[in-house]
Amino acid sequence: MIRVLVVEDDPVAADAHRQYVERVAGFTVAGVVHSGGDALRFCSKHAVDLVLLDFYLPDTHGLAVCNALRAAASPVDVIAVTSARDLSEVRAAVSSGVMQYLLKPFAFATLKGKLEGYAAWRAQVARPGEVGGQTDVDRMLGELRTSGPGPLPKGLSGTTLDAINEALGGAAEGLSAAAIATAVGIARVTARRYLEYLADNGLARRHPHYGSVGRPEVWYTLVKPG
Repeated sequence: MIRVLVVEDDPVAADAHRQYVERVAGFTVAGVVHSGGDALRFCSKHAVDLVLLDFYLPDTHGLAVCNALRAAASPVDVIAVTSARDLSEVRAAVSSGVMQYLLKPFAFATLKGKLEGYAAWRAQVARPGEVGGQTDVDRMLGELRTSGPGPLPKGLSGTTLDAINEALGGAAEGLSAAAIATAVGIARVTARRYLEYLADNGLARRHPHYGSVGRPEVWYTLVKPG
């Protein structure tokens, strides 16, 4: 099991990230802390493989935490989970050894893809021996570059998107925007925006549904992974 430390100052977001990690096979939550100082203390006392690190912490910046971990020769890896969009921070994160950079807000599927990519990379580099050549190196590093959807468009909520995914997952034949709106408790036009986002990113499939009368209605079916 890959042991994960969640570092997030917002208790609600921290609990959501904890639940997300626990839903991904092969991962377990080693702990949840809300400040940079607590993150460094936790890593010095407990076994941690991966840190999900927010950058805007009450006592310090996440990059300072990364640099402190590297200065202490800590073997932990870091995935940034942050709303920081400034290019200078992205560059600094790469320089500090951040493995992946995940922008808030995001849905469970996005974090799941990042974690699974990390697990695949970790399994590759944990093997003894040497790489066969450049192709092997490129393949291993490619595991970290997941091709799933990026951050959600403005106005979309990861929590609502997860609820829609859950509703679609329980309907083998698919659902309409109206049915999703009723199931999740949102407006029909809002439901359609989420469904179109899923369809545009290859996560759902549009198809016509013919009722007893009138024109066919667009229904959406969740695309199953694999």
